[in-house]
Amino acid sequence: MFKRYLYTVVFNLLVPLLVLNLWWRSRKNPAYRQRIDERFGYVPARQGGERCVWVHAVSVGEVIAARPLVKRLLQDFPATRVWVTTTTPTGSAMVQQLFGDRVGHSYCPYDLPDGLRRFLRRLRPDLLLVVETEIWPNLYKACANRQIPLLMVNARLSPRSAQGYARLGGLVRETLRCASWIGTRSQTDADHFLQLGAWPGQLGVSGNLKFELQVPADLPARAKVLRSQWSKRPVWVAGSTHAGEEASLLRVFEQLRHQVPDLLLILVPRHPERFASVKALCETAGWVTARRSLAQPVMPETDILLGDTLGELLLWYACADLAFVGGSLLAHGGHNPLEAAVFAVPVISGVHTHNFNDMFPPLCAAGGAVQVQDENALCAQALHWLQDVAARQQAGQQAQAFFTSQQGALELILRQARFHLDQRIASHEPDAQTAGC
Repeated sequence: MFKRYLYTVVFNLLVPLLVLNLWWRSRKNPAYRQRIDERFGYVPARQGGERCVWVHAVSVGEVIAARPLVKRLLQDFPATRVWVTTTTPTGSAMVQQLFGDRVGHSYCPYDLPDGLRRFLRRLRPDLLLVVETEIWPNLYKACANRQIPLLMVNARLSPRSAQGYARLGGLVRETLRCASWIGTRSQTDADHFLQLGAWPGQLGVSGNLKFELQVPADLPARAKVLRSQWSKRPVWVAGSTHAGEEASLLRVFEQLRHQVPDLLLILVPRHPERFASVKALCETAGWVTARRSLAQPVMPETDILLGDTLGELLLWYACADLAFVGGSLLAHGGHNPLEAAVFAVPVISGVHTHNFNDMFPPLCAAGGAVQVQDENALCAQALHWLQDVAARQQAGQQAQAFFTSQQGALELILRQARFHLDQRIASHEPDAQTAGC
């Protein structure tokens, strides 16, 4: 109790810095200074007596991972309001793009008691699903006090994160024990949660929700149309790239073009605020660059298509002959390789993939991906797959087979969600105030 009180005092002192950070980020993305009131729990009061399931997904990656879950919640609980919160503007935009007005949406309030009380009083949720690992002491306690079941889904803890949380000792243990269920990606993740103080009965190994990725029905046809417009040029997609990686990729691209002169590079930076600077980098290097956001067509003289839009990464991977998954040449932790694997596209990545340790080693072992140490190794592997069609296709098929073999997490998570929602409806009023942990 004292540690949570101390944590709350420190968090309150940091609020001015948090708001200043929003303003600072808004210089590149004005959306950061919009709807700030939502971050303090000021959302419209939900009307009517319908039940409500709240899904929290921090940013774009978590929203995409949660997509099949949200779709099934809408399908299986048609009389229940689904409300999705995010932390970032890009996550917010992705929610709007994927679900429109089929779900409610706001930013998640800061982990402060007053804002959380206000938010919970206005939203009146009956169940909270936290996608991946967001451990917020006041949020968990507030839900427990109101007997709102809180389920951590797709939960993961890298050794580095587990060590960081372990330094907080009793505060993390108290917080985790407020959760109703923790569905982890793997047994290793479950062991890390046990070491931090979760009860064994809280834990279940559900598998990885990201393997439930669903491809829009029209997407393969759209990709086929695009490819038909590009004169059968080979296509290399570099997705979710970070600052510092594009320069390396452009150097590799230059080497590849000596061997594969008609190669088209589709470059998709991770962060929208960098689109303009990446375009300038491409043009400074002398490449003819088309921008997707301006609907500029890929002409025979086009070298690079800049994917400067939100929500189209799957389309680009569907167009690809091979893929590079960014955030991995530098120590950012990598990004999701399954978005390429689902289309039978072989994956190249750097070695810095600690955020996806449950994916890359087995995907590489299955033959669907290769991790490279540097630019030279990246160039050699890309050239091998570009020149050896049979090897490339075999690697792509192995990537897709690995993806398919790992599915099943969605049904396990939905079973838990249904169980806890039924218990809530049967046993408690929506705004019950009895302490739960």
